[in-house]
Amino acid sequence: MDAEEAQKIAASANEPHSHQYEELIIGIEGQLEHYIDFKETIVEAPFISFVTKGKVHRVKVLLKDNNCNMWVLRFKSEFIPETTFQLYSLYHDNSNLILPANTCFKRLTNICEIINEEYTASNPDYSVIRHLLSALFTMIESERKKQEDGENVLQKNQSQTFKNFLKILEENFRRPEGVEFYAEKLFMSSRNLNKICQTILQQSVSEIIETRKLIEAKNLLVSTDKTISEIGFELGYNEKSYFTNVFKKKSGQTPSEFREEMKQLVS
Repeated sequence: MDAEEAQKIAASANEPHSHQYEELIIGIEGQLEHYIDFKETIVEAPFISFVTKGKVHRVKVLLKDNNCNMWVLRFKSEFIPETTFQLYSLYHDNSNLILPANTCFKRLTNICEIINEEYTASNPDYSVIRHLLSALFTMIESERKKQEDGENVLQKNQSQTFKNFLKILEENFRRPEGVEFYAEKLFMSSRNLNKICQTILQQSVSEIIETRKLIEAKNLLVSTDKTISEIGFELGYNEKSYFTNVFKKKSGQTPSEFREEMKQLVS
């Protein structure tokens, strides 16, 4: 995004909205007036701004010294499912991160350039883009950890517990385990684990487990020829009808309808 595009956005109607994809903005030059988490802030480059799917927000790009230079990356949760929840935990109440203009930030912009080159190639390799995007967030997380010293003890403990839960979830979400299983693994009560998840992600433990299963189900529906029953069984659902009902409740369509829609999009 350059100065000309920023001026076009500023001149257009820009009401608070949400979208069904993740959005990462890396600001190299300029400013961002960002309404998110029900408050408005102005962040000045260099910065990172991450908007998780479904969050209500509004952005207004501002020039500084008549300059603006930003990368905007948009992708579906299913594109990097192994890191999606980690992103939510990192950015649940801190969407904007000010970074020093150091070597690490330069590397972030270099990765953005490589992603763009691959994406705009005549025959892009999306596995390469996926790995580069994961590397991008790993580097951002490393920078964020350096800024966590000022975080209060309670918030830091809750964030760490949530991250530990997500790690255990990543290892076990294919199993038919419930809230108690994860609470026991974390040596805490189901009530306290639910409270932490509600505070950070505004979802219960059960909802987070089902969402993780849904992301994997969509991945398998798109990338494999496995039957609906096979996919459901792989994710801990013993009955096809129950899996279909859960899938439809969370995504608005049956697994078969989703698979057919994806085939139409890529054909």
